[in-house]
Amino acid sequence: MTRLFMLVLFIYILIPESGNAQLNNDKLGAWYMYFITTNFNNSQWGFQGDVQYRNWNIGGDLEQLLISGGLTFSPISTKLNFGLGYTNVHSGAYGKNNLTTMESRIYQDVMFPVQLGSRIYANHRFRFEQRFVENQNFRIRYRYKVGINVPLNKTRMERKTIYLAFYDELFINGQQNIGNGNHVEIFDRNRLYMAIGYFIQNGVQVRLGVMNQTTNSWKKNQLQVSLHHRL
Repeated sequence: MTRLFMLVLFIYILIPESGNAQLNNDKLGAWYMYFITTNFNNSQWGFQGDVQYRNWNIGGDLEQLLISGGLTFSPISTKLNFGLGYTNVHSGAYGKNNLTTMESRIYQDVMFPVQLGSRIYANHRFRFEQRFVENQNFRIRYRYKVGINVPLNKTRMERKTIYLAFYDELFINGQQNIGNGNHVEIFDRNRLYMAIGYFIQNGVQVRLGVMNQTTNSWKKNQLQVSLHHRL
């Protein structure tokens, strides 16, 4: 039943939307990503970071270059993981337009993993962002993400495990007036994702998937290739 649901979802994500004058929704974009997490000397403190090269197409038409890093803290006898970090975002305009925008973000988040039965590994993440976007007023944003990993050939997420990965993330703006007479909606965007993953070895896994991103003005599919590294 789970595999059938994931297959239907994957087909739905791949169905193209009709384009508009400014953005070709039918053209598949691509995000190439590297994630790293580690703990300091097996303590409660750690580090999380990522580098993401996002394109409006398969490669070359920059959507965003995102570099992020921060500290994590896991209280004793709990499954909670708190994070505090900084993100630098370099955003490019769609197509031949060379216009770029710089953004700095400070974020705080909390993650809470949950295991459902013997084969479903879920994780909830709540994130609060303070955004400093070029030529805009100071902005805040709220994010909620729920992710699920389902191993296929094993019951545990370990070496040589093939698994399905799914997440949905909702973004909510904290204000509508962003300065210079410009406004945004309270709903910022939603990301729906599905991938096939493989544990190369404990601490190293790769994923290949598709993410459907929906905003108030456009909807687009993005190929995602990611490497996840835990030291």
